Amino acid sequence: MDNKSLSQLKEWFTGYVQTFKSNDTEIQENINLKQDHTLRVCQEIICVGKQLGLPEDALQLAEAIALLHDIGRFEQYARYRTFMDGRSENHAELGIKVLLKHEVLKQLDDEIRDLILCAIKYHNRPSLPPEETDRCLFFSRILRDADKLDIWKVVIDHYYRRNSESNTAIELHLPDTPGFSKEVGRDLLNQRIVDMNHIKNLNDFKLLQMGWIFDINFKPTFDCIRERRYIELIQDVLPQTKEYLALFDSVYKFCHEHNFAN
Repeated sequence: MDNKSLSQLKEWFTGYVQTFKSNDTEIQENINLKQDHTLRVCQEIICVGKQLGLPEDALQLAEAIALLHDIGRFEQYARYRTFMDGRSENHAELGIKVLLKHEVLKQLDDEIRDLILCAIKYHNRPSLPPEETDRCLFFSRILRDADKLDIWKVVIDHYYRRNSESNTAIELHLPDTPGFSKEVGRDLLNQRIVDMNHIKNLNDFKLLQMGWIFDINFKPTFDCIRERRYIELIQDVLPQTKEYLALFDSVYKFCHEHNFAN
């Protein structure tokens, strides 16, 4: 990957997003949401990559992967009016279809093209397949870290202004009902990523986001989470009952065990 190729991808991305421009305020708001998210993930991945000491060509490749990782979200929302894969289709797989249809990566070497598609393919999976190449897994992991860093920002900003502004697309149209699913609680108590199939309400969704800490791969990412207080901020918008506190304790225990806590 070089500057010229990266610039061409940025130009295509900007033009492609413009094709989804709408006079409908809600539609445009959510197109903007995903465009802004993408650009911030690009910043996050560069920041993490620099702290890991990546060379310039690897940083450019990481930025290209971040730029294209959610390209399927635009068609997904335009077609289904939701960002919930379970109610539409897998946005990573849809993104790969978009890239292949528009021949976006045809000017790149086969190895670089395959790495980009590989990282996009795996960025939203519950876990990574161990049989993949080390290079594919590395770029998949750094993308997953950068993606989570910004999704935390998006959802936390939303939760703290929710009384004045509402966007059901961010909440995946989940009901704001009391309690949480026992399956979600079991996942957190066992310090594992919450299965999306267990998500029944908004509390479950917030707990899933706390549990993303179990899937962070690099120390610079942990440092950002600690400095920005993402886990504490999500905890504060959940009930503080005994049942919830047990789940929070499991998360913080993991943080301490991994030298993440203050």
